[in-house]
Amino acid sequence: MNGFTKRGSSKPEIKRLLSRRGRNLEHGKIGAMPLDQEVSQRLKRNEAGLVCAVVQEASTGRVLMVAWMSDDALAETLETGRGVYWSRSRNEMWRKGDTSGHVQHVVSAEIDCDGDAILLQVEQSGAACHTGKNSCFDEGGPLPVAVGGLS
Repeated sequence: MNGFTKRGSSKPEIKRLLSRRGRNLEHGKIGAMPLDQEVSQRLKRNEAGLVCAVVQEASTGRVLMVAWMSDDALAETLETGRGVYWSRSRNEMWRKGDTSGHVQHVVSAEIDCDGDAILLQVEQSGAACHTGKNSCFDEGGPLPVAVGGLS
Protein backbone atom coordinates (compact mmCIF):
# COMPACT_ATOMS: atom_id res chain seq x y z
CA MET A 1 0.00 0.00 0.00
CA ASN A 2 1.23 3.51 -0.82
CA GLY A 3 -0.23 4.79 2.41
CA PHE A 4 0.68 6.37 5.67
CA THR A 5 -0.84 3.96 8.15
CA LYS A 6 -0.84 4.23 11.88
CA ARG A 7 -2.19 0.75 12.49
CA GLY A 8 1.03 -0.25 14.22
CA SER A 9 0.59 2.25 17.04
CA SER A 10 -2.26 2.47 19.51
CA LYS A 11 -4.04 5.80 20.04
CA PRO A 12 -2.65 6.15 23.59
CA GLU A 13 0.87 5.45 22.27
CA ILE A 14 0.50 8.06 19.51
CA LYS A 15 -0.82 10.61 22.03
CA ARG A 16 2.08 9.83 24.39
CA LEU A 17 4.67 10.25 21.62
CA LEU A 18 3.13 13.50 20.40
CA SER A 19 2.82 14.94 23.90
CA ARG A 20 6.56 14.32 24.39
CA ARG A 21 7.08 16.56 21.34
CA GLY A 22 4.85 19.26 22.81
CA ARG A 23 1.79 18.57 20.67
CA ASN A 24 -1.72 18.58 22.15
CA LEU A 25 -4.14 16.59 19.99
CA GLU A 26 -7.29 18.09 21.41
CA HIS A 27 -6.54 21.80 21.72
CA GLY A 28 -3.32 22.45 19.79
CA LYS A 29 -2.83 25.23 17.31
CA ILE A 30 -4.00 24.17 13.88
CA GLY A 31 -1.46 24.31 11.07
CA ALA A 32 1.78 24.47 13.01
CA MET A 33 3.25 21.30 11.46
CA PRO A 34 5.21 21.19 8.19
CA LEU A 35 4.37 18.53 5.60
CA ASP A 36 7.04 15.90 5.02
CA GLN A 37 9.01 16.86 1.90
CA GLU A 38 8.66 13.39 0.32
CA VAL A 39 4.88 13.53 0.68
CA SER A 40 4.75 17.13 -0.55
CA GLN A 41 6.66 16.28 -3.74
CA ARG A 42 4.16 13.53 -4.60
CA LEU A 43 1.12 15.84 -4.43
CA LYS A 44 -0.52 17.56 -7.40
CA ARG A 45 -2.51 20.48 -6.07
CA ASN A 46 -5.24 22.52 -7.72
CA GLU A 47 -4.77 26.23 -8.57
CA ALA A 48 -5.63 27.11 -4.94
CA GLY A 49 -2.88 24.81 -3.64
CA LEU A 50 -5.33 22.20 -2.33
CA VAL A 51 -5.68 18.45 -2.80
CA CYS A 52 -8.96 16.53 -2.73
CA ALA A 53 -9.56 14.23 0.26
CA VAL A 54 -12.05 11.36 0.08
CA VAL A 55 -13.04 10.24 3.58
CA GLN A 56 -14.28 6.68 4.14
CA GLU A 57 -15.59 4.89 7.22
CA ALA A 58 -12.86 2.32 7.90
CA SER A 59 -15.20 -0.44 9.10
CA THR A 60 -17.66 -0.30 6.18
CA GLY A 61 -15.93 1.45 3.27
CA ARG A 62 -18.84 3.92 3.03
CA VAL A 63 -17.75 7.31 1.68
CA LEU A 64 -18.57 9.86 4.37
CA MET A 65 -17.44 13.09 2.77
CA VAL A 66 -15.17 14.79 0.26
CA ALA A 67 -13.12 17.74 1.46
CA TRP A 68 -10.04 19.77 0.55
CA MET A 69 -6.68 19.74 2.28
CA SER A 70 -3.86 22.25 2.28
CA ASP A 71 -0.32 21.02 2.95
CA ASP A 72 -0.71 22.16 6.57
CA ALA A 73 -4.01 20.30 6.95
CA LEU A 74 -2.51 17.10 5.56
CA ALA A 75 0.57 17.45 7.76
CA GLU A 76 -1.55 17.85 10.88
CA THR A 77 -3.79 14.95 9.87
CA LEU A 78 -0.79 12.64 9.41
CA GLU A 79 0.90 13.88 12.58
CA THR A 80 -2.09 13.78 14.95
CA GLY A 81 -4.38 11.11 13.54
CA ARG A 82 -7.32 13.58 13.42
CA GLY A 83 -9.10 14.69 10.24
CA VAL A 84 -8.05 18.28 9.43
CA TYR A 85 -9.26 20.09 6.30
CA TRP A 86 -9.28 23.44 4.49
CA SER A 87 -12.58 25.32 4.39
CA ARG A 88 -12.86 27.10 1.06
CA SER A 89 -15.87 29.11 2.26
CA ARG A 90 -14.22 30.31 5.50
CA ASN A 91 -10.70 30.34 4.03
CA GLU A 92 -9.23 28.58 7.06
CA MET A 93 -8.24 25.17 8.37
CA TRP A 94 -10.65 23.23 10.53
CA ARG A 95 -10.21 20.10 12.63
CA LYS A 96 -13.26 17.84 12.23
CA GLY A 97 -15.13 17.64 15.51
CA ASP A 98 -13.67 20.64 17.32
CA THR A 99 -17.05 22.39 17.35
CA SER A 100 -19.50 19.55 16.63
CA GLY A 101 -17.85 16.83 18.68
CA HIS A 102 -18.04 14.56 15.61
CA VAL A 103 -14.37 13.61 15.57
CA GLN A 104 -12.63 11.64 12.83
CA HIS A 105 -9.86 9.35 14.06
CA VAL A 106 -7.71 8.50 11.05
CA VAL A 107 -6.88 4.82 10.65
CA SER A 108 -4.95 5.14 7.38
CA ALA A 109 -4.11 7.62 4.63
CA GLU A 110 -3.23 6.86 1.01
CA ILE A 111 -2.29 8.93 -2.01
CA ASP A 112 -3.67 8.02 -5.42
CA CYS A 113 -1.56 7.14 -8.48
CA ASP A 114 -1.65 10.71 -9.85
CA GLY A 115 -1.02 12.41 -6.52
CA ASP A 116 -4.16 14.53 -6.85
CA ALA A 117 -6.30 12.81 -4.21
CA ILE A 118 -5.90 11.53 -0.67
CA LEU A 119 -7.98 8.66 0.71
CA LEU A 120 -8.52 8.76 4.46
CA GLN A 121 -10.05 5.83 6.28
CA VAL A 122 -11.47 6.99 9.58
CA GLU A 123 -13.37 5.93 12.65
CA GLN A 124 -16.16 8.50 12.64
CA SER A 125 -17.70 9.65 15.92
CA GLY A 126 -21.18 11.04 15.19
CA ALA A 127 -22.29 12.54 11.89
CA ALA A 128 -19.72 13.28 9.20
CA CYS A 129 -21.90 15.77 7.30
CA HIS A 130 -22.53 19.32 8.51
CA THR A 131 -26.26 18.66 7.95
CA GLY A 132 -26.25 16.05 10.72
CA LYS A 133 -26.38 13.06 8.36
CA ASN A 134 -23.92 10.18 8.72
CA SER A 135 -22.63 10.73 5.18
CA CYS A 136 -22.75 13.81 2.96
CA PHE A 137 -24.06 11.47 0.29
CA ASP A 138 -27.11 10.61 2.42
CA GLU A 139 -28.26 14.22 2.14
CA GLY A 140 -27.48 14.60 -1.56
CA GLY A 141 -29.15 11.34 -2.63
CA PRO A 142 -28.94 9.14 -5.69
CA LEU A 143 -28.90 10.31 -9.29
CA PRO A 144 -30.62 8.49 -12.16
CA VAL A 145 -28.15 6.44 -14.15
CA ALA A 146 -28.41 3.84 -16.90
CA VAL A 147 -27.13 0.67 -15.28
CA GLY A 148 -24.65 -1.35 -17.30
CA GLY A 149 -24.23 0.83 -20.35
CA LEU A 150 -23.12 -2.15 -22.47
CA SER A 151 -24.25 -2.26 -26.10
